[in-house]
Amino acid sequence: MPTDVVMPQMGESIFEGTITKWLKKAGDRVEKDEPLFEISTDKVDAEIASPVAGVLAEIKVAEGVTVEVDTVVAVIDEAVSAATEKPSVEQSPQVKGTGFSPYIVTTKSTDASTHEGKVSAITSDAAGRAPRTSPLVRRIAKENNLDLSQIAGSGSEGRITKDDVLRHLSERGTGNGVAQALPTSPQPMTRMRAIIAQRMVESVQISPHVHTVYKIDMTRIARLRERERDRFAQQHGVKLTYMPFIATAVVAALGKYPIVNASLIDGLIHYHAQINLGIAVALEWGLIVPVVRQAESLSFPVLARAIADLAERARTKKLLPDEVQGGSFTLTNSGVFGDEFGTPIINQPESAILAIGSLRKEPVVLTDAEGNDTIAIRSMQHFCLGFDHRTIDGADAGRFMSEFKRALETWERPI
Repeated sequence: MPTDVVMPQMGESIFEGTITKWLKKAGDRVEKDEPLFEISTDKVDAEIASPVAGVLAEIKVAEGVTVEVDTVVAVIDEAVSAATEKPSVEQSPQVKGTGFSPYIVTTKSTDASTHEGKVSAITSDAAGRAPRTSPLVRRIAKENNLDLSQIAGSGSEGRITKDDVLRHLSERGTGNGVAQALPTSPQPMTRMRAIIAQRMVESVQISPHVHTVYKIDMTRIARLRERERDRFAQQHGVKLTYMPFIATAVVAALGKYPIVNASLIDGLIHYHAQINLGIAVALEWGLIVPVVRQAESLSFPVLARAIADLAERARTKKLLPDEVQGGSFTLTNSGVFGDEFGTPIINQPESAILAIGSLRKEPVVLTDAEGNDTIAIRSMQHFCLGFDHRTIDGADAGRFMSEFKRALETWERPI
């Protein structure tokens, strides 16, 4: 019995989504709740599971195409046991990992799809290719005379990604032996990249950005982490990173200086009753900011687990729409890439964002109580606060950063 699969509603404010990847091809067997395709919206990327078991009979919407919610994107032929059921509209059980239930129609639509021409080409191509790739990857390979069977895929189930092809080009050149690190034609922006671009431009236009940089002695934290990380991982089931220390210090400082946790909306300053901490996560395909809600109410171990859980589910596209909105202050860790510090753009409608630089050992002049100077090797780290000067004065930013610095350098909290 044919079953139409539709673009799901990913939250009340979401009206459309983009198919970013089909995880099955026409003719493949698919089980109920097995990942079927991936979508991108202006709130979250998500992996969508099949609402029924059967065979993927038809793909109606190609990768890269944006459609409204409830648009039919595929047709699944169910098992013979379901053939006697009457056509009806029903809501499937909650899709694993997405927190919503897409509607399915147990009758095959006869309406012609506006995407039918595009999809037929993709479907027939997918049926004949050996390596799992995307249309973009195949186009780059064709333009550069590459044999995809000779390229190892780093994606799910050996899928060859764009980065795999570009890495191959940079290391070995084209199929003609000509070195070429980039594709020869302009590449369209992904849905997520287009949304990020729009949000960044809007933020710079809305907020007069000011940045202040502090260098903080993290030696006490580094020693504590080294001493406790094995016990912490065994007791709490999560690795002890620097992020929960930083997040805890931020929460403490925001509690003392709530203006840094406020938002300016329609000419009014809104002081948030809770600290909803956004944690920026860099993905292969863009950037996403899941939110730890009511961070001020969480113990250190619970906060550490929450941060690790959100980051992992962001990378595996398991976040819920509500988990990527409603933040009041954001942390972004550009230091993982080795930079000294970054000057971040504010995540609207928040008023501030803190960029974390890389942690490095360096010689530092220390002065004792009697004024004597010595040189010691210390673990130092730069932190850059970007803030909206409409709501936050330089003095407020300085007080916040001084309290944040004090909390880390004189850490006394149990973990």
